[in-house]
Amino acid sequence: MINEIKQDAQERMQKSIHSLAEAFKKIRTGRASPAILEGVKVPYYGSDMPLQQVANVMIEDGRTLAIVPWEKPMVPQIEKAILKSDLGLNPMTSGDTIRISMPPLTEETRKEFIKAARAEAEKSRVSLRNIRRDANADIKELLKEKEISEDEERSGQDQIQKVTDKFVSEVDKLLSEKEKDLMEV
Repeated sequence: MINEIKQDAQERMQKSIHSLAEAFKKIRTGRASPAILEGVKVPYYGSDMPLQQVANVMIEDGRTLAIVPWEKPMVPQIEKAILKSDLGLNPMTSGDTIRISMPPLTEETRKEFIKAARAEAEKSRVSLRNIRRDANADIKELLKEKEISEDEERSGQDQIQKVTDKFVSEVDKLLSEKEKDLMEV
């Protein structure tokens, strides 16, 4: 039973780490990356579709993304969707290709992005601690119902703590990589 609780906690913590990695993709660096546009939705025949499903997004050079829509009439909608996305990007159209130049990061914007990355990392840590609390509550419930002994309860809580520590260190590692990436000039 404790192993099932531990397994469930591990799966939930892994989802939290995955969510953090996705959030970090949206915090842009000075380099062009198609991942920055992953959250952009474009109106397409009455429903909102992810940009990658209506256009080809490529890296043209280190600081420029090129977007080529599958259908020419989509160009204005894609431009509008990018402008509305609050990413601070300015699309330029030439023919049926939309180009986005990544503005170089100033010291001030780098610090803002690092602050945002740290906030995301802290949200992940809180999520991990909540998962730990839930798992420990489940273990205490088993003790209360006399399905496990006190020694098994302590052992289970230690196992949950070790799993939590492992995932918290993974959050710290992801954060330090993102900070290093942001501070690169």
